[in-house]
Amino acid sequence: MPPSMIMHRRRLLIGSAALLATIPSSRILAASSAGAEMRQPGLDEDVLRHLAAAMDRHVEARLMSGAVWAIEQDGELHVATAGTFEMGEGRPMARDTIFRVASITKPVTALLAMMLVEEGRLSLDGPVKDLLPELAEPRVLRSIDGELDDTQPAHRPITLRHLLTMTFGLGAIMEFPPRYPIQLAMQEAGIAPNWVLPRLTADEYMTRLGELPLAAHPGERFLYNNGLDVAGILIERAEGRSLGEVMRERIFEPLGMVDTGFWVPREKLDRLPPQYGPDFAAGTGETVKYGPERGINFAAPPPLESGAGGLVTTIDDYLAFQRLMLNGGVHEGKRLISEASLAEMTRDQLQPQHRNDPHAAFFMEDGGASWGLGVSVTLDRVHPWMTPGRYGWNGGYGTTAYVDPEKRLIGAFFSQQIMSSPSAPEAHRDFWSHAYRAVP
Repeated sequence: MPPSMIMHRRRLLIGSAALLATIPSSRILAASSAGAEMRQPGLDEDVLRHLAAAMDRHVEARLMSGAVWAIEQDGELHVATAGTFEMGEGRPMARDTIFRVASITKPVTALLAMMLVEEGRLSLDGPVKDLLPELAEPRVLRSIDGELDDTQPAHRPITLRHLLTMTFGLGAIMEFPPRYPIQLAMQEAGIAPNWVLPRLTADEYMTRLGELPLAAHPGERFLYNNGLDVAGILIERAEGRSLGEVMRERIFEPLGMVDTGFWVPREKLDRLPPQYGPDFAAGTGETVKYGPERGINFAAPPPLESGAGGLVTTIDDYLAFQRLMLNGGVHEGKRLISEASLAEMTRDQLQPQHRNDPHAAFFMEDGGASWGLGVSVTLDRVHPWMTPGRYGWNGGYGTTAYVDPEKRLIGAFFSQQIMSSPSAPEAHRDFWSHAYRAVP
């Protein structure tokens, strides 16, 4: 790869943030949903051993400290771990490790929004201005690189669909280093997409966002990320409660997701490992620890519960969410959301001009995917694991999770290694390639 491209990818993450031998250290924790141990009739055990060996190699190369992953097909579940909590030392990674999962929060926020749409508490295509008056009369830049005062009235009002498809007009602008006035203004306001979540209250966030012009007319351009934060705030205002409270009542408690939320209570902090990533500030590529001093702190309630990227969870909790999706909205015989709402959420909602936009292409999985409502939707098999109709997403803190209705497959891989470019890390590619080889 040319040095210029390497530098470009490094800058991209800074702006967009914010993967047959013995198995020396991986621990395979296999069990079916019904509780049977070890034997997985539908999963190829040789492939699973190769997968574990590949993850051990990533740990030995210090590309990650540790990881937990899961593959399930029709109730046959394989869970395994590799590495340690601390880079190169400490206790072994455990199945109940709590991870900061970043953008795989988006599907959860979108599912909750669709629940409220079903009940008439939100409208998918009605204007959001009654609950978000900051967006009542948006102005739009005449050119995405134009001066902030060179604007025109928006062609149409902003809707929840625009927020969930990330086409409402503001988000990640893929020009690095940032130089467009709107990019710099978003950074100054503290609402630019980044690996550090916004340190603002919901009202402060909306005030600052509302003071800026939109970079595109609602519905006309895909700009990643911010739409899901705004959707989370819309949910809060519709319900009169925090996003975490509504998620807990409507999703986490019904599904038994006991370790999921927007922060980790004191009694569980020993299950939250350090976060690692490249030293972007120094530009050396050296792996460093990201804690409160670098803006990543999940040990206390955040000022904004980020619907775009703020959740912490465990592999088993997130599997429960994925099973709900795969099972058409039914959990243990009880329907939580209609099949029609899930179908709307997981269908392609974009047009070719959205997907081909230079500011969107980085989020379209090498040209093989599009977006539904809060989820990436696979269109073409540009990689062996990309079955058309598969949906889910990746998290910049080192996570990936997808549901494949055709193969009745769910998979999730959690690490604590911040991604070093918008392209999937080698560990993610190894996980998905082995997962699809392991299933019939």
